[in-house]
Amino acid sequence: MIEQEKIEEILIPENQIQKKVEKLGEQISQDYQGKEVICVGVLRGAIIFLADLSRYIKVPMIMDFMDISSYGASTESSGVVRIIKDLDENIEKKDVLIIEDIVDTGLTLDYLIRMLKSRNPASLKVCALLNKKDRRQIEVPIDYCGFDIPDKFVVGYGLDFNGLYRNIPYILVLKPSYYQKTS
Repeated sequence: MIEQEKIEEILIPENQIQKKVEKLGEQISQDYQGKEVICVGVLRGAIIFLADLSRYIKVPMIMDFMDISSYGASTESSGVVRIIKDLDENIEKKDVLIIEDIVDTGLTLDYLIRMLKSRNPASLKVCALLNKKDRRQIEVPIDYCGFDIPDKFVVGYGLDFNGLYRNIPYILVLKPSYYQKTS
């Protein structure tokens, strides 16, 4: 999976992630009781989180996906957002829950929220596995948050570096010497 010498630390172990995902699913189920929710997974990072979370959501739900990019091959958000794949579902007058892997600067999520609000959903909320508050440039609402994390470069559980490490079942911090020399 990943060579030990590339790991600075394991930030969030697999069992902790699974417990938190279950709790988030239970809370979402309570909050959307009697409703149908459209969960919008932001590709590619949120796909594993959404797949696991969906198993704990006990209300009718539709999964849809958007692929947006603000990173390119960099480890830092450029702030310039490109829509690569838009929604297939019409969200007008529907309850929508954005599923994000990580929120750092807030720029990409702010853009996404504004764009989806313009489509007149009945409600629009955000569920993020990871929240990197120290990097925030613009405040964005996170209605359901898994973990607040420090400003470190993390991979695993859907998050990648150059397309690698999404399949690691926990969140780890890469050693800066590894990602700085290869980026």
